Amino acid sequence: MGEMTQDDLREGLVRAMARAGVGEPSALHRLTGGATMESWRFTAGGEDYVLRRAPSLAFMEGRPFGHATEAAVIRAAHGAGVTAPEVVTVLEDSDGIGSGFVMRALPGTPDPKAILAMEQPDRILAEVARDLARIHSLGREDVPPEIPELDYRDGIENLRQQFEEAGGDRPMIALGLRWLMDHVPDRVESVLGHGDYRLGNILCEDSHLTGVLDWELAHFGDPHEDLAFGCMPVWRFARYDRPALGLGSLEDYFAVYEAESGRTVDPARFRFWSVYRTVWWALGCLRMADFWRRGEDRMLERVVISRRTSEQELDLLLLLEEDAPEAERNRAIDDPMEMNPALHGEAQMDEIVIAVSEWLSSIKHKLEGHDRFQLAVARNALGIVEREHRHFTIHDDRSAALKVLRGEMNLRTPGFLAECRRGVWSKLREDSPKYPSLQAALAQWPMEEEE
Repeated sequence: MGEMTQDDLREGLVRAMARAGVGEPSALHRLTGGATMESWRFTAGGEDYVLRRAPSLAFMEGRPFGHATEAAVIRAAHGAGVTAPEVVTVLEDSDGIGSGFVMRALPGTPDPKAILAMEQPDRILAEVARDLARIHSLGREDVPPEIPELDYRDGIENLRQQFEEAGGDRPMIALGLRWLMDHVPDRVESVLGHGDYRLGNILCEDSHLTGVLDWELAHFGDPHEDLAFGCMPVWRFARYDRPALGLGSLEDYFAVYEAESGRTVDPARFRFWSVYRTVWWALGCLRMADFWRRGEDRMLERVVISRRTSEQELDLLLLLEEDAPEAERNRAIDDPMEMNPALHGEAQMDEIVIAVSEWLSSIKHKLEGHDRFQLAVARNALGIVEREHRHFTIHDDRSAALKVLRGEMNLRTPGFLAECRRGVWSKLREDSPKYPSLQAALAQWPMEEEE
């Protein structure tokens, strides 16, 4: 199904839209983005629609519910006043184009850069908080029975199993898992959570929220989980200085949410779910490479996202290092960069990679839509290869990770925090040197004086 042509999709949409009483689709084109699902925009009957579709049936395996259930959740949210899209039809086997559903297109852009540049981010933040409170108002009776509920300890155990399947050799992720096991909060009354509530999954126009998208991770659980996930540094994009979704302050975000929901935000629970979801996304990034290796989806973006694991390792360290003794926090670290010797003679790997990247840049103007997006991803991938060849790489350590998981080594262990800092700095220098958290970390970490 992943190799399905655009003509195949159009034929399947003809059947699906006829079932919804709408005319034949035209102007079908792939939208950019989407780490797991595909989105295709088209016109039918004089209106615009979006097809949300799995790139392969393998992507639906092991998921707690399918697209028909996701569509039902979106309809319930729409009915509760959430700015969710209107679902017009769910794909059937007879359509021949796999698993998915069609929504009426909403105005606005999902581009975080464009949203963060809008004139009134505080107004967007207030509307985001309002919608989240409305999502959390939905009960079991409002959605299909197969929507799962997250048991906190089961969730941590699932993350631990994912860690082992991914090699179990990342001490930073092990540190997060150990912390979660040691700090599980008491259960609270469950609410329906969106599961992926952040920039990238909302639409905005003229400083207003116009849509809430991507409901595939909806589940019942602690409301703090949704609150924390959208505030992770990775989803603030260029605005690390605005902790609430890159749009404003946590105080403003919580104030509107509390007024709309009638709940009080607990800082300790917010921190727990910040750690939980950072570990969750670190492991999610690692899994992207496995999807590619197994052939479930050979999209270039999968391998590049897998290298964003180091971003989450740094954010995890910044969340946890405040628990370390003052002496360890004040221990100086040295710059981990070790350059290869000066190059002579024939072109080396990093030079070849740079040359290919420069050529790709020269044809950027000839591409548009998803192809242009993929070209940018390709250049990011080449940048990772070039930097890894040029810099000394600190390899992951399964022995250290096991000691951390067993509680035999932690941030109180002399020198371990400094080692973690140096390790994540080294990885990010290769994977994502412009990641905003890195600049914030380097500004607060004590450094050894150069001789």
